[in-house]
Amino acid sequence: MLNLDRLRTLDAVARHGSVSGAADGLHVTTSAVSQQLAKLEREAGQQLLAKNGRGIRLTDAGRLLAEHASRILSQVELAQADLEAHRGQAVGELLLGAFPTAARGLFPAALAALRVDHPQLRTRLQEMEPDEAVPRAVRGDIDLAVVLDWYNKPLSMPEGLAKAPLLDDPADVALPADHPLADRAVVELEDFATDEWISWPQGEFCHDWLMFTLRGAGIEPRVSHTAEEHHTQLALVAAGLGVAIAPRLGRGPVPPGVRVIPVRHTMKRHVYAVWRIDADRRPSIRAAVTALRAAAGSVPGAADAGTGPSGR
Repeated sequence: MLNLDRLRTLDAVARHGSVSGAADGLHVTTSAVSQQLAKLEREAGQQLLAKNGRGIRLTDAGRLLAEHASRILSQVELAQADLEAHRGQAVGELLLGAFPTAARGLFPAALAALRVDHPQLRTRLQEMEPDEAVPRAVRGDIDLAVVLDWYNKPLSMPEGLAKAPLLDDPADVALPADHPLADRAVVELEDFATDEWISWPQGEFCHDWLMFTLRGAGIEPRVSHTAEEHHTQLALVAAGLGVAIAPRLGRGPVPPGVRVIPVRHTMKRHVYAVWRIDADRRPSIRAAVTALRAAAGSVPGAADAGTGPSGR
């Protein structure tokens, strides 16, 4: 009889491509993964893994069993969703991922509400960027992710995910208080053609969006500094080191020496929750979306993104 936990381990190795990647995804040690695979090979009576340079690869038997494991685990997830739906209560554990400003601006209120309204539901939140959160949601490493895209640059969304809009988050330009445009009521991006910019780290979705948007406005960006956190970006702006985009979600108090000014042609981030279609009927998913939407409704300056059914 093939053990379900060991099939889950093999599935993780197939998805991540390595023992260490599988260990990270399963939140166990590499030794635990190796032990589970060795036991699974004995159960299967065939070699499932082979050395490949410094790494490993699946044998033909390993690939065959991994394909079955993926289908079996999907059916198990459907069964769990059906049982939870039949019970009609949000129970068990819910693993959540969110980009940093959503983790700061939405989740404290949402998680507190879930604790009160659904005391049998255990939630665990991890910060992660959308390009990490979406694949992890597809793989089932997390149950629900809060991700974003921009009004002019959508995030690529693979098959197999449902999504629900949470809010539209306007973004302003942050500039030093002594900047020549600091007294404006509104600005245009073209006004900053000669300014230095403070951006997100290169390769991140929001950095790519900023480069795309500025170049679309005829500006070749001069990025002097990069920082992951918006608070760090605003501190650099306060020091007179450049201008930056400042979304309103999770912004908090603006530091002294910084002005934030709306852009005439409003820039918005679309923020939404995504989860596997297999888990669509889970009351815990529905409870989390409801709590996140309630938290989104209290974000200053944000626009309601709608409360209709989820899209796919």
